[in-house]
Amino acid sequence: MEKITKILLSEKEMPRQWYNIVADMPNKPLPPLNPVTGKPAGPEDLAAIFPMELIKQEVTTERYIDIPEEVIDLYRTFRPSPLFRAYNLEKALGTKSKIYYKYEGGNYSGSHKANTAIPQAYYNKMEGVRRLTTETGAGQWGSAMSFACNHFGLELLVFMVKVSYHQKPGRKLMMNAYNAKVVPSPSTMTAAGRKVLATDPDSPGSLGIAISEAIEIAVQDPYTKYSLGSVLNHVSLHQTIIGQEALIQMEKANDYPDVVIGCFGGGSNFSGISFPFLRENIVNGKKTRFVAVEPASCPKLTKGKFTYDFGDQSGLTPLLPMYTLGHNFIPDKIHAGGLRYHGAGVLVSQLRQDGFVEAKSKFQRECFEGAILFARTEGILPAPESSYAIAGALDEARRADLEGVSKTILFNLSGHGHFDITAYEKYFEGNLPDHEATAEEIELSLANSAIPTF
Repeated sequence: MEKITKILLSEKEMPRQWYNIVADMPNKPLPPLNPVTGKPAGPEDLAAIFPMELIKQEVTTERYIDIPEEVIDLYRTFRPSPLFRAYNLEKALGTKSKIYYKYEGGNYSGSHKANTAIPQAYYNKMEGVRRLTTETGAGQWGSAMSFACNHFGLELLVFMVKVSYHQKPGRKLMMNAYNAKVVPSPSTMTAAGRKVLATDPDSPGSLGIAISEAIEIAVQDPYTKYSLGSVLNHVSLHQTIIGQEALIQMEKANDYPDVVIGCFGGGSNFSGISFPFLRENIVNGKKTRFVAVEPASCPKLTKGKFTYDFGDQSGLTPLLPMYTLGHNFIPDKIHAGGLRYHGAGVLVSQLRQDGFVEAKSKFQRECFEGAILFARTEGILPAPESSYAIAGALDEARRADLEGVSKTILFNLSGHGHFDITAYEKYFEGNLPDHEATAEEIELSLANSAIPTF
């Protein structure tokens, strides 16, 4: 039988609908709450920051949502994305297992983030919005949104977490090339930023702070809306095109995963690869395991608390039911900036609570070791975020070998690391620190976050 390394789909085979896992969840997610009244947040609570079509997608229980033609047209420039069998990595490991990866780094942004940036920009444009504000950690989301906004004729203001702003100047310049304005966060532009700087002038920033700044600007102008790159239901919805393609590709490979793995920050790429396969578990009785791999320095799924919390630091968002470290938690300055978020997406949180999803945390040095092995065998330099998924896949292969079994392992290679060369430089210099969030740090953060009780 001929060896096939790359499983491709034609444009005609690209899914025409997004999959909404809420339709098949045994326990539906709890509603977001208005932080003032404590009652479920309605469309009017979200209309100041999101267009109505995205609000509808946030709360819908429909199983499939049609993808607009304008979005399909732009998707076609990089979708369907390839699925690879990692033969060279398997050989280097000497494993009996089969390892596949879905590569989402082959688009203009270099990551999976384009899958939701395009529809979000489209829906805002259709409702007369002129400008968007957003946050970005490592810069993948900001890059994705910058191009999408420019394509649809929208202005974009990006608050980039300050530590990443300085670590990854290439990302900032890429956003500028796509016509976006980029501001390091915390900034003096907003009351939220000034408050943080007054307390800690050297604050490295966090996604929670950057979200607060972006929302604060958005609510001041009726023609400006806010856009989020992870966590929310409609973001996970858009990303499911990844897993839906992978289902078709695995069938073409005459194989099916025993375990599906993704790195985990807020949950968008993990949701994208896992939810369509998870549906097969729930509806058709498949037995695939799903493993979310997060940093030991920001371990919301493994050490956090499942409760209502704000999505931002200043408490401007509705309260979301999620695993959280507390919205005041400031993660260590790891290079996987996209994983430095205090909370987990609502859908993944509920599925984790119900036992459908597993989670593990990893130190960044071990993840970079895996990334280098992957680069030297498969030829793609991974984003630091994606290195956590690689480390998780290596764990699964090694465990299977110790058990004397062969497993089929699928992970999402969510982006390339071409803008992360300084991180790899520190790794080679032996200057890449590890940090683990302690129980005391998490407890203090949760206490200081002052989550409302009703």
